[in-house]
This record gives sequence, C-alpha cells and structure tokens, in this order.
Amino acid sequence: MANMWSGVEKAIRMIKKMPRVQITNVKDNTSKGRKSKMRRGQHGGDKCGRGNKGQGQRNNRPRLGFEGGNSPFYLRIPKEPYYKGHFLKKEYPPFSLLQLQRAIDLYRIDDSQPIDLAVLCNTKLYQMDVDLRHYGVHLTEEGFDLFQAQINIEVQWASEAAIAAVESRGGVITTRFYDPESLRALVNPVTFFKRGVPIPRCKLPPMELLDYYSDPKNRGYLSDPDLIKKERFELSQKYGYSLPEVPYNEMLLLRKDPRQVFYGLQPGWVVNLRDRVILKPKDPEIKQYYEDRLEAKSV
Repeated sequence: MANMWSGVEKAIRMIKKMPRVQITNVKDNTSKGRKSKMRRGQHGGDKCGRGNKGQGQRNNRPRLGFEGGNSPFYLRIPKEPYYKGHFLKKEYPPFSLLQLQRAIDLYRIDDSQPIDLAVLCNTKLYQMDVDLRHYGVHLTEEGFDLFQAQINIEVQWASEAAIAAVESRGGVITTRFYDPESLRALVNPVTFFKRGVPIPRCKLPPMELLDYYSDPKNRGYLSDPDLIKKERFELSQKYGYSLPEVPYNEMLLLRKDPRQVFYGLQPGWVVNLRDRVILKPKDPEIKQYYEDRLEAKSV
C-alpha cells in the first residue's frame, strides 16, 4: 500500500512540473495503425474516387474517345452524311445591294470607276479570307428597291434579281472567277506589291464552274457578248423595266482580259511602290510566256 501511494505521489509531482495542455504541445498518437491498402474492384480508387484497378496509383486515364465504354464516341454516334466534303466547297461571302449603295453614298466607292473585288475589300466593309476557301463576293438582292447607282461591277457570284437591279439602272455586271493566288493579290494589293513579285496570270475556272462562267444568263466573263445583249433584253421583259440607253459597248471595253487581275496592269508586271514605277519584262522568253497565255485565253 505504501508503494502504491508512493507511485501516486510521484505521478502528481510529475504532473505539477509539466506544462499545461495547449494546442502548441498537442501531438498525434504515434501508435496509430498502418494505412489501409487500396482495394481493387468497385471499392477501389484513389482519394478522389477516380477509377479502379490502380488507376490512381499509376495515374492512368482512358484515352481520348473511350470515355465511359469500350467503343469510341465517333463509332457510337450516328454519322452525318452532309458533313462529308464540306471543307472542299467554295464559299462566297455575301455583299448586298444595300451595302453597295451605302458605300457609294458614303463616298467609299467611286461609282464612276469600274468596281471589282479589290475596290470592295478596300472599303473595309467587306471581309474575306482565302485560307477559308473564300472565292470572292456574292452580290445579293437585299436592297433591290433602294439601289439607284449606275455602275460597272465585277463579282464572282450574283443572283438574278441582283443582276436585274444593276442593269435596270443602266449598269453592267460581270461574274468572274479568280484562283487563290489572284485572290490574295486582290484582297490586299499593297501587301502583294511590297513582295516585289510579278502580277500573276489568272487561271481558268475548274470544270464544275466552267458552265456557270460561260453562261450569258449569269453574265459570265467567258460568254459571248452578243448573247449577253439578248439575255439583258429578256431579263428586262421578265422584271418589267426598259433598258436605259447607255453606251453598253463602251462599258464592255472596260472589262478585264480573262487573264488580267488588276485594271490597267498586265500579268508579268512588277509594281514598285517605293520608287513609284512599274517594271515590265524585257526578256523575250518571259514576254512570250505571258503574251501567249493571254492570247490563248482571249480566243
């Protein structure tokens, strides 16, 4: 009994000498058991509950397309047939008659001069990107009743009502194809001229567009001018207007050659903006190269 009380007294004396219990001197139980091992199957997974079969340990994830099954999503979802080949189609960003009349009224376009893709892009009102397979402007009939300008315009695509609106005011419209190289030169002529390369010769339209640009109903640049006169009269009868008396033949002379890209500039010429000069080829072989192509296409 004496030994027991002596033990108690020793413990009391020890507690009196020890500091009071505070948050700074509290420690975890060092005799804590071992951490449980990660189980497999439906009870497995890491701390975040992701996956099984040791995915959390190995940091594995299912590869793209196989989320939630053994078949990829592009095999489980039905296909869309209309999607096939869409990236190969040529696109023509629209530009309406209303926008054209507004640009003329705001003096962004001089209607006394021929209008082509370079003039429309220079207004900063029309945007196109050749890398997105844009092949030029599509003139739409929006603003048919408000359009009043007499113009000589060249576009890549046009509706029948848009053609009637231009011709009923005494104007001339031509649909014209440009290859991507020529389009890049027309969209930003300043950047093209700074490169110091010759003006390219415009290529022929592909087979799927040859009929369109050879049809006088579309005012194609490869069609017969005499047939265009006939179609102009038939379209005026259809829409109920009389063709104004304008020097149509003189306006046709302002049309570009089928191989020409810029008005007043021939393929093969180099425009030097710094010195403000135009360099023309003098080598007989180079001149023959461009002249033969021009003559062969204009026949």
